[in-house]
Amino acid sequence: MYDDPDAEDTVPKVERAIVMGGSMAGLLAARVLADHATDVVLLERDTLPEEPCHRKGVPQSKHTHVLLGAGRLALERFFPGLTEELTARGAIQGDPMGEVLRYLGGGCHCRGTSDLRTLYVSRPLLEAYVRGRLRAVPNVTFLERRDVRGLETSADGSRVVGVAMEQEGTASTLVADVVVDATGRGSRSPQWLAHAGFPAPEEEVVECQASYATRHYRLEPGQLGGIKSVLVAPTPGVLRGAVLAQQEGGRWILTLIGLMRNRPPTDDAGFRAFAKSLPSREIAELVEKGTPLDDAVPASYPSDVRRRYDRVTRFPEGYVVLGDAICSFNPMYGQGMSVAALECAAFADTLAEPVDDNLGPRFFRRVAPMLDTPWMLAAGNDLRLTKPDAPVGRATHVVRWYMDRLHRAARTDLTVARAFLLVAGLIEPPGSLFKPALAVRVLGTRN
Repeated sequence: MYDDPDAEDTVPKVERAIVMGGSMAGLLAARVLADHATDVVLLERDTLPEEPCHRKGVPQSKHTHVLLGAGRLALERFFPGLTEELTARGAIQGDPMGEVLRYLGGGCHCRGTSDLRTLYVSRPLLEAYVRGRLRAVPNVTFLERRDVRGLETSADGSRVVGVAMEQEGTASTLVADVVVDATGRGSRSPQWLAHAGFPAPEEEVVECQASYATRHYRLEPGQLGGIKSVLVAPTPGVLRGAVLAQQEGGRWILTLIGLMRNRPPTDDAGFRAFAKSLPSREIAELVEKGTPLDDAVPASYPSDVRRRYDRVTRFPEGYVVLGDAICSFNPMYGQGMSVAALECAAFADTLAEPVDDNLGPRFFRRVAPMLDTPWMLAAGNDLRLTKPDAPVGRATHVVRWYMDRLHRAARTDLTVARAFLLVAGLIEPPGSLFKPALAVRVLGTRN
């Protein structure tokens, strides 16, 4: 339904659902559940602000965020009109083919025009907008400053029936038919499940040792020639990069990226020198001619982590894990919010199925193939960058060789550049890059 006044009413399957975590994944999960539960309660440790601002529970909000094409479309499914309403509040729409510079594989992909749209918006503005829309849903309640301490299970231990929580030293419990963990990368679900007698999920971990430094700037109108974003990706020989993007309020946000020991400095001189060492004239122009609006703030990200809930042999009824709690990626790839939106779309499809049991396992099976693409793009590339000598199979060597050729071909071939953009935007699967017609273009390019 998702705010569709013409949609038919649905009969809620459950009385109460609980969502733990009030960031993007939790907000979207609560919106999905609002169509299937009489009462949805969202639990959050922070005090949630009414206006756009940074908060303790989302430290990454100070850094660059971009809503990829697939993520924007998924959000529109939950909140129709989101793109236009955010644009009215200052967010920037851009053609990712024509208004973005992508320095990938050691060169810049060529540009053209397309009907694709990317939304450039700060994390605080996007979350504040989504929170506002969700607060208007009559059967959703926000409970703030609640710290969940554990799961409540049924007498026979087969299902989750609620949560134990604490507010300012006072303990309480809240019962529910469905409980969703959207608490992020630091999710305690593996420990809670083990305590309840269920197997913890296997974890796939790829170390990336990523470091970030972010600063806002203001530019004179017309600078950078109409470009709305610049991406410089690290390469095996140069483990540093950056993401530059326009934002609301006439600001530009620049996040410098370093892997392993290439930590971007936060002092003015060091930040500028790191930025000007990158192969982007636009970024160099920004730090030379732009007006800094704040001091650089640092961040770090040690590893990509995927928890394989789709492989567990037993799982409690009435419990679901999603968002960064199931799979978290190096922020350098800009996938986090979009993947959370796609997961929640899969969650909605799972809830719409006629069966009522095995909710968690059905969702995990549905979402696992979808997660394969962003995981391959992020973790696969991080492994190549940070451990270039790690042993890999012949198939991986062939794929890496082919992708090197593809990036070189994309510098002059719009068809190849667009094909990669569709995969990076999570619109097409990676296999589309190996279709015969495209492979002929990739392998036939002189470079």
